[in-house]
Amino acid sequence: MVAITPDSPVAAVFGRSHAKRKLVEEGLGIRTIGELLHHLPRRYVASTELSEVAEPVVGQMMSVVGEVASSRVTEFWAHKKKQFRTEVRIRTNGLDFTLSFFSPYAAQAEKYAAEMRPGSRGLFTGKAKLFHHTWQLEQPHQLMFGEDGEAASLPRLLPVYPLTHRLYVWDLIRVMAIALDLVTGVTDVLTPELRREHDVLDIMTALRLAHRPDDYAQVGAAQKRFRFEEALVLQLVLARRRAAQRALGARARTGGGSLLERFDARLPFELTAGQREIGDLVEEELGRDHPMNRLLQGEVGSGKTLVALRAMLRVVDSGGQAVLLAPTEVLAQQHHRSISAMLGDLAQGGMLGGAADGTSVVLLTGSMGKTARDRALQQMSSGEAGIVIGTHALLEQSVDLADLGLVVVDEQHRFGVEQRAALTDKAGTPPHVLVMTATPIPRTVAMTVFGDLETSVLSELPAGRAPIQTNVVPLAEQPTWISRVWERVREEVAAGHQVYVVCPRISGDTSEEGERDQVDVDEDGEVVTTRRALAAVEDVHAELTAGPLAGLRVAVLHGRLGADDKDRTMRAFAAGDIDVLVSTTVIEVGVDVHNATTMVLLDADRFGVSQLHQLRGRVGRGGLPGLCLLVSRAEAGSPARDRLDAVAGTTDGFELSRIDLEQRREGDVLGANQSGFRSSLVSLRVLRDAATIDRARDAAESLLAADPDLAATPDLAAAVQAIELSSASGFLEKS
Repeated sequence: MVAITPDSPVAAVFGRSHAKRKLVEEGLGIRTIGELLHHLPRRYVASTELSEVAEPVVGQMMSVVGEVASSRVTEFWAHKKKQFRTEVRIRTNGLDFTLSFFSPYAAQAEKYAAEMRPGSRGLFTGKAKLFHHTWQLEQPHQLMFGEDGEAASLPRLLPVYPLTHRLYVWDLIRVMAIALDLVTGVTDVLTPELRREHDVLDIMTALRLAHRPDDYAQVGAAQKRFRFEEALVLQLVLARRRAAQRALGARARTGGGSLLERFDARLPFELTAGQREIGDLVEEELGRDHPMNRLLQGEVGSGKTLVALRAMLRVVDSGGQAVLLAPTEVLAQQHHRSISAMLGDLAQGGMLGGAADGTSVVLLTGSMGKTARDRALQQMSSGEAGIVIGTHALLEQSVDLADLGLVVVDEQHRFGVEQRAALTDKAGTPPHVLVMTATPIPRTVAMTVFGDLETSVLSELPAGRAPIQTNVVPLAEQPTWISRVWERVREEVAAGHQVYVVCPRISGDTSEEGERDQVDVDEDGEVVTTRRALAAVEDVHAELTAGPLAGLRVAVLHGRLGADDKDRTMRAFAAGDIDVLVSTTVIEVGVDVHNATTMVLLDADRFGVSQLHQLRGRVGRGGLPGLCLLVSRAEAGSPARDRLDAVAGTTDGFELSRIDLEQRREGDVLGANQSGFRSSLVSLRVLRDAATIDRARDAAESLLAADPDLAATPDLAAAVQAIELSSASGFLEKS
C-alpha cells in the first residue's frame, strides 16, 4: 500500500469497505486520516480480564469483555418459516448477560454456537435491556479472542471509541492500525523544546500509545500529551485575545461630575469590603486608555448590581453613557425599578423635582409601545439618558447612543458573542465591559472559558441576608408529604410573608417540552416506559386556588404573558398584594422581594444544580430566614435525587458549581447550548485537569512574551489560528 498523509481521505484505509467508510464520514464526521487518528478512545477494556460491570442503564450501548458460560441453538417458527436462535450467556466481573443471534439457517446458528463455545472469551457489544429480571445485550455483535486470526493481533487494552450506529469497536481498531502503520508527515505542534520542558511525548508516539496501548501507563502518557497540547492552544488563544484587548484604544472615564459621590453619601449602609475593593479596581480600570474587560461573579445577593451601578455612575460623571443588558423583560424591569429607586432624584435629571446634576434612567424592551419606544430612543441618541437598561431590543440597528462608555451584561451566559458585539459596536471607541454572573464559576472554568476576561469574585454577603433552609420533599417515598408543603405555605402567608411556587413549564398542553419518559419494570420484569406530565403553572394555579390554598391571593407569572401583565404582577407581588406567585423560572435572577420567605420547586429534579441555587436565592433577602422545598418524584439513589440532595446539603455556590460540572460535564455547563456549538473541549476536563491548565497558561504567557506572533513555532501558530477562526472561537468568546 502507498504511504498516506494526514490530509488523505479515510477511504485510503477502508479499501473496499464502502459502507463502513460512509458510516465514519457521515456518522462521525471524519473525512481525513488526520481526523481519524485524532478520534481518541473514550475508555479502554482489558482483553485479558473480564469487564467490571455495575448496574447498566436500559437502552445504553455497552462494550464488555465476557466469557461464554453457555450457548445453545433452538428452533422456532416466524411468519410460517422455521427460524433458528443461538442463545449465548456470558459472564463478566459483575453481571451476566444473555445474547440472542437469529438466523434462517441451521448451519449459521451452529456456526455461532461453535464460535462462542463455553469458556471462550470475546468483546461483546449491544444495547442493554432488562427482560424477565435478566440483563440482555440487544442486537449483539462480537469479536472473539483466539490463538490466531484478527483477534490475536488486538492490543492488550482494547480502545472503546465514540461510535455511531452500525459501526463497531473492531471496525475502528482495524483501520486505526492500518493508518498508524502507513501515515507519514503528521505535524507536531509542540517543538522538541516544549516537549522536553513539559515532559510530554511526540505526536506519533502519543497516537500509537493512545490507539494501541499495552498498559494504562502508556494510556496515561498519551493522555498527558493530548491534554497539555489542547490546554496550551486554548490558553494561547485567550492570551492573544487579552493582548488584543489591551492594544485597543478606549476613552478613559475619570469622572468630572458628582453623581457617584452624591450617591455614595446617600447609601443607608456600609459597602462590604469586597464591594469597596472591586469598586476601586473597576474605577481604576475605567480610567485607563484601553478597555476594561472584567467578569464579576458572586453569590446570589452579594451586591454585584451595586458594584455595577457605581461603575455606571462613574461613566456618567465623565460625560458618557452606560448600558445594562438583561436577558429577560422581567429582569430588565426589575433593574429599572431598583436602580431608579436607589438613585431617587438623581435619576430624574431635567425633570421637575429632579436633582440639578442628575441623569435619566431609561428602559428599552421589545414589547414597549411605539410612543414610549420612540421617547426612549430619542433620549438615548441625544445623550439625555445617562443609564440605559434593556433586553435584546438594545441590539437592534435602530438603537443609537450618543457616547457609549460602559456595557454591563447581566447573566452573561445568556448572550452569544454576536449579541455582545452588536452592542459594543454602537460605541465610537471601544467601550469598557463589565459582565456579571450569579452562577459561581470554578477558577479553572474561568481560566479556560472566560480567560480573555479579568475575573473578580464577590464572596462576602451584605448584612441582612438570612440563612436559607433547603429540604427535599421525596414524593416517591412519601407521597402524602405534599399536603404538608401546602400547609407550610399557608403558615408563611398567615405570618405575613409571601411565597414562590416554581414549575418547569407553563401549561398542560403537549406542545411544550413538558413530559418525560419514566422507565419502570413491571411484575414480569418487562421494561415499561410511561409519560409523566410535569407541573405546569396554569394547572398548578387552578389546583391550588380550588384546593389547599383556597382563599389566598394567588397569581401566575410566565413568559407567555404580555410585558405589561408581567410588570403589573411583579409590582403587585413586590407591594405585598399577592400572597403566592406561581411562576416559571422567569424569577430566576434579579427579582428582589424582601418579604418573600419561602419557595416551593415542583418537579425540582427537572432543574440543574446551579439553577436550583439561583432560584432559592430569591428568598431570605429581607433579613427573614428563608425556606426552600424541593418537591420531586425522583427515586432515592438516582442521579436526579443526588443533585437535589447536594443542593439541600450546602449553600456554597462554588461547591455546587463543581458538583454540577462533574455531573453534566462542560458541554452544558460552559454554555454549549447557549452558544449553539458543542463543547470544544476534547481531551481536557476543566476540573480534573486543573494543574495542566495552570501549566499551560504559564507556558502560553511565556511563549507570547518572547514571541508575540509565534513566528518561531509556526505549527503551533497555525493550530492557534485555526481555533481563532473556527466556531470554537465563538464558543470560547460566548461571554
